[in-house]
Amino acid sequence: MAEPEKNDADNDLGLSIAALIERPRPAHQESYDESSTSESEYQHALEVIFDAENLHRRKSSMNGLDAPKLTRKKEQKRTDTACFVHQLLENERKAKKAAKNGGLNDIAEYRKGDKEGEDSAQDTENHSRLLTKKQLSDMTWGVRELSKKLGSLRLKLKVKAVFILTKAHDEDLIGYTREITGWLLSKERATPYIVYVQDILERNHKFDAAGLLKQDPSYEGRLKYWNSELCERHPQTFDFAISLGGDGTVLYASWLFQRIVPPVLSFALGSLGFLTKFDFEEYQETLTTAFLEGVTVSLRLRFEGTIMRSSKRIGDTKRDLVEELIGEECDNNHTHKPERTHNILNEVVVDRGPNATMSSIEIFGDDEHFTTVQADGVCVATPTGSTAYNLAAGGSLCHPENPVILVSAICAHTLSFRPIILPDTIVLRIGVPYDARTSSWASFDGRERVELCPGDYVTISASRYPFANVMPQGRRSEDWVKSISRTLQWNSRQRQKSFKEWADQ
Repeated sequence: MAEPEKNDADNDLGLSIAALIERPRPAHQESYDESSTSESEYQHALEVIFDAENLHRRKSSMNGLDAPKLTRKKEQKRTDTACFVHQLLENERKAKKAAKNGGLNDIAEYRKGDKEGEDSAQDTENHSRLLTKKQLSDMTWGVRELSKKLGSLRLKLKVKAVFILTKAHDEDLIGYTREITGWLLSKERATPYIVYVQDILERNHKFDAAGLLKQDPSYEGRLKYWNSELCERHPQTFDFAISLGGDGTVLYASWLFQRIVPPVLSFALGSLGFLTKFDFEEYQETLTTAFLEGVTVSLRLRFEGTIMRSSKRIGDTKRDLVEELIGEECDNNHTHKPERTHNILNEVVVDRGPNATMSSIEIFGDDEHFTTVQADGVCVATPTGSTAYNLAAGGSLCHPENPVILVSAICAHTLSFRPIILPDTIVLRIGVPYDARTSSWASFDGRERVELCPGDYVTISASRYPFANVMPQGRRSEDWVKSISRTLQWNSRQRQKSFKEWADQ
């Protein structure tokens, strides 16, 4: 992907956005296996340089999925990304001309100092849990600064391909999906949009794709279907996403787009609606304004959760999780290896699962052992997720723009465990001690429920892929307060009566 041309005078964010909008985009092809867009063009949006002398991150948490050691390479040139959020970050970095080893400029996608193994595989995706304290802080600061600037601007995108997500089992919502699909495909639109709906709707009688295509021959080839594999492998295919449903539908959009997330505009057709800000009855006016005049985007912090499995050792009699995660280890004797990674918008929960007894859970922050919890579980929530499971577990309500991590115990067997709020520059590790009576279970945004055996743990850190949520114009802070008052009846109480004046005696 060619880098957008930029003059020396183009040092403001508005011109950075303009350069981004004019960037070339991948062609929409029928066969995605033949797509010319390489993984490296969008998978690694930020680059991170690792200092081999800095032991702030555990080596056992630094193993790639396919190679025991990362490869030492010569410095490579920075590649462009199809993610509009990270393209803006890159343009901001270039515009400010940050000094070397400062800001976002000290970020590279390889680790210096690691020796190359004989059977070393190609570089795997790097994760925020691998960053040093300064690098993680610089990354989160850059995203926050960009989010503040985007909050006062209209981001005008060139939309060609529109992704529509709805509840495929809800007949009312399927009817709404057909209505909005027909409107987007209509010749009355100035742009011949390509509309993607879920593949399960292709044979749905309520959606009636065949009848929709008979209305106009020009619809043929512009009505396409998506599946989870397409969203995972080619997220750059979509320019704009529309969600029809409630907050759960928005969470599913976040789950589908694990890395690159197109701007998501959500119509309120669910129960609560913390993330759904638009009325479907006004969808024509809303979408027309969004496509022609631009949108305001709020970047929601997401967490990166990685499952780390304990490596078996021959001849071991007794192992201590605290010692393994805090103490030193030999280069060729790693204690744990990563299994899979998920980016989540609401929370990571480690609980007792189907076990009848409570869980024993160790909590670590960076290189410190925080505490051991005897409880039904632990909920680690984003600010966006503060109104979900975190709220039910007794955690604090938190404005979504706060750069924090919320930790709450679920039915702790103690009177003194209070919910805590940590900075988003900490890498948390939630583990099951080797001497635990039972295993625990981890879930990510209520999905991908997996068992954590004694010795396993989950790392949780701020993700470098935020969720781009389209917001209505106005004051975002006021909108959030109104939403918790409307949906949760926050501080709802009958007003106290005033004193009546004493009657003259």
